Amino acid sequence: MLHPALSSALQLRLKRLAEVEHQLSTGAMDKVLLKEHGTLSKLGSKARRLTEVGTALHGAEEMLKESDPEMKRMAQEEAAALETEQTALESELQDILLAGLEEGPLDRNVMIEVRAGTGGDEASLFARDVFRMYCRYAERKGWSVEVMDLSESEVGGYKEVVATISGEGAYAALRFESGGHRVQRVPATETQGRIHTSACTVAVLPEAEEVDLQIRDADLRIDTYRAGGAGGQHVNKVSSAIRITHLPTNLVVQCQDQRSQYKNKASAMKVLRSRLLEMEQRKRHEERATLRRTLVGTGDRNERIRTYNFPQDRLTDHRIGLTLHNLPRLLDGEMEELLSALHFHDREEQLKQLQAAP
Repeated sequence: MLHPALSSALQLRLKRLAEVEHQLSTGAMDKVLLKEHGTLSKLGSKARRLTEVGTALHGAEEMLKESDPEMKRMAQEEAAALETEQTALESELQDILLAGLEEGPLDRNVMIEVRAGTGGDEASLFARDVFRMYCRYAERKGWSVEVMDLSESEVGGYKEVVATISGEGAYAALRFESGGHRVQRVPATETQGRIHTSACTVAVLPEAEEVDLQIRDADLRIDTYRAGGAGGQHVNKVSSAIRITHLPTNLVVQCQDQRSQYKNKASAMKVLRSRLLEMEQRKRHEERATLRRTLVGTGDRNERIRTYNFPQDRLTDHRIGLTLHNLPRLLDGEMEELLSALHFHDREEQLKQLQAAP
């Protein structure tokens, strides 16, 4: 059974679905409305199926009163299958409705930023490994990865990398990855076998769309410069790299990965829009003092969330006390167990808070 608060939320969503379908039937075909319909219609189809399963289950339970042994056996099998489907549907609806209580939309692509922290060259190599982990996970999910900006270190690591991961459910899956990631291992350059500790930070932002916020041209300062790789390699002879400053917030983004100035500007605007959306969501979050604080943390990139210990071949997520082994497998993108555990804890915390609400 759905929690009463979630049942109420479901009825409101179904009512809104009927309103949206009516608007679409009268010729209102704007992009925002179509996207809302796509999201609500998935919820509606699951809700309808849940009602159908409930009706069928009631019928099967009535058949269990029959005296015919064969009929009773068939009814028991049918009831068992329907109960399994009912539980699965309720769980899916619960996840969708709980997602609706989030501060922002979850059905977005991801803007992911990985930056080397303390630890010098080893930190940059770890940042590269962490970014590769997300790329491999995205590959397993059939998502695409587009690097927006990349700054390499002298040893082939990443000082900073910004990329978009595009695919259904990308932000919903990766939204708990923001924070500080720490590694403990013996660097390849270490001759005495000593374990070093270094770190990188990860920020996961929902990719903002133009309808989310309006950015005035007058609020932007756009500078061009020549792009260059590590150690001055791959230097362009033309100023194709772009740096955009958002004057009201003094937020600066840059992009030099594309050869075209136009493409770099478009990529930089995409990054800027996502960062501004994150700032707006964080501001609303701070204003709502009663907003839940989940077991998976605040999402602040300064918060240490995870340790990768190579000598012990273990990954520990400090927010939920989870320890997993086989680091090579995890860093190769096999993150399903880890991400599922984070989402399970988040869902349980939200349900606890709903149950505690008056």
